[in-house]
Amino acid sequence: MGKSGVDQDTPNDSANIFVSYSRDDRAKVLPIIEALEKAGLTVWWDGLLEAGTLFLHTTEQALEEADVVLVVWTSTSVQSNWVRDEATSGRETGRLVPVTIDGSLPPLGFRQFQVADLSAWRKNPDAPEIQNVIQSIRSLMGQPSQSLPLVTPLPKRPMLTRRSALVAGGATLAAGTVGAWAAGWIGSETAAAASSIAVLPFNNISGDTSQDYFAAGLSEELRSTLSLNQQLQVAAKTSSNSFQGKQFDTKAIAQKLSVSHILDGSVRRSGDVIRVSTQLIDGTTGFEIWSESFDRKMIDIFAIQDEIATTVADALVATISSSTTISGQSIGGTLNSNAYDSYLKGKAFYGLAADEKTYRNALAQFNEAIELDSNYAAAYAAKSRTLTVIANRLTTGDGHMVLYDAAVTAARQALKIAPSLADAHAALGFVLLNGRLDIRAAGSPFRKSYELGFGNADILSTYAVFAGRTGKFEEARRAASRALKLDPLNPVTFRNAGIVEFAARDFDGAVSLLNRALSINPEVIGINSILGDIAIVSNQLEEARSFFRLEPSQLLQQRGLAIVEWKLNNVEEAKNILDGMITSMGDNCLFQQAEVQAQWGNNDKAFQILLHAYEKRDSGLVLLRNNPLFDPLRNDPRFKDLQLKLGFE
Repeated sequence: MGKSGVDQDTPNDSANIFVSYSRDDRAKVLPIIEALEKAGLTVWWDGLLEAGTLFLHTTEQALEEADVVLVVWTSTSVQSNWVRDEATSGRETGRLVPVTIDGSLPPLGFRQFQVADLSAWRKNPDAPEIQNVIQSIRSLMGQPSQSLPLVTPLPKRPMLTRRSALVAGGATLAAGTVGAWAAGWIGSETAAAASSIAVLPFNNISGDTSQDYFAAGLSEELRSTLSLNQQLQVAAKTSSNSFQGKQFDTKAIAQKLSVSHILDGSVRRSGDVIRVSTQLIDGTTGFEIWSESFDRKMIDIFAIQDEIATTVADALVATISSSTTISGQSIGGTLNSNAYDSYLKGKAFYGLAADEKTYRNALAQFNEAIELDSNYAAAYAAKSRTLTVIANRLTTGDGHMVLYDAAVTAARQALKIAPSLADAHAALGFVLLNGRLDIRAAGSPFRKSYELGFGNADILSTYAVFAGRTGKFEEARRAASRALKLDPLNPVTFRNAGIVEFAARDFDGAVSLLNRALSINPEVIGINSILGDIAIVSNQLEEARSFFRLEPSQLLQQRGLAIVEWKLNNVEEAKNILDGMITSMGDNCLFQQAEVQAQWGNNDKAFQILLHAYEKRDSGLVLLRNNPLFDPLRNDPRFKDLQLKLGFE
């Protein structure tokens, strides 16, 4: 990007506002800078950048140190990679204040922010338009910027007319306040509840790395135990574990996770003897509230968990009742320490999510746990979920139906043993949805899991996706909001919340959440694919192509590129991509083939493939109801008939 500057060659150490704009807009931007300085604000802006090298380090330093990043969007700057990079920095750190001087709509990824329209401003520094911007800057300066940017979304508008939509002229910029919908999504920006806690992953100090799974599993099980107490707000696994192996001040961790307390610990295991040391820390002061060590034999591991959980609950709100301890059969636990050990190993393998081997290793461990304790409901639920994943993602041919049947059986056995186990209900809903394609039947166990799993971020997030895909958007948003509060550093939680907004056709909201997920982990599957779909619908095909090329899933990448290249009139390239996808995936990509054909305008072909997908129980069909790529088929009676067959209301 080229920027302009007149007097300053180096940044002022007290600089508060970094102005990002295209050098082609210099004459139009200078009055804005003058108005900000007249208001007593300190502004930094550099000279022209030659080939992106001159003063580059200085610019980066100024950008990093600024309290506010003021981005001036114009028809020129929206095409600038420099401006986008600087705007991204402002967005991801909660410092972004966007304005437009010619009414241009910001590029994809920045439309969730309300933009101040200065296109009618006549350079009067006292005019309401520029004063609104100044007030918004003052409001934003000094506020924390640790997590999501605090934003108000642009007014909703039909996606196909986005390019002609008008930004709010003269409206007060709300970059420093939370919009009505956004307040529910943001967890780490809210005040910590007095009874909130994060359980950090316990350290394995045995000197044997093969025992890492046990230390991690113990802290996770303890986290699950605490979450059963409705009076406690327990940060979820992924967010809590994000600090593992890193040096962080406990006060910073508590602030990042919006919790009032931190539970840390270590595990030393030698044969059948275990020593667990725990420490409860006040997240505000960083001081220790209590610490205690437990020396037990492996057979007493459940007593250790109960003691720790009860002590923590006593210190925060109240004692956890005996009916909700990890050893109680009402929540699907076990009293067999060897079965528990196998269960933890299975969860460790499942969490790797690497390939078929890791999932089958997980399955073997869950089976072993069940052999050691035939009443271990949690192991049956985990087995069901693992079988569903193997069948859904990895099996070719017709063998997947056998695995789906086994998954249903395992989930029902878990429920027979422990009717109140939330994970068992979630596992049954998961396989009925993805394996049996019985959306109506899946609804009941999914809803029950939501009722029972209010403290479990994974269950809440999974239910949110189900509710969104079946059109229950407000319910989906409530579940997603709760999941984000419990798990504010988990990219999958943000992705799933974005899926909800995508299904609801709130594309601005979806882009905001999906970008947040990418900022945490750009390798999560499916995020770039959804962003590409949104770009296709808004006819931004070059951007769509870029998103699909970044998608880690080869299937989703090929399906997206086949659509984009066709729309860009690269017909032969599109056909080659589709042929390659079919060659590598065969009938395991029927749903994606139908998406391509629908976007190519081959409606009859698309329906033919969809019916074949239904016969083969292609799990992609659960995405059918709200998928905008099927809009060309939506008014066809055949499409409505297929939705009814699947159980969509």
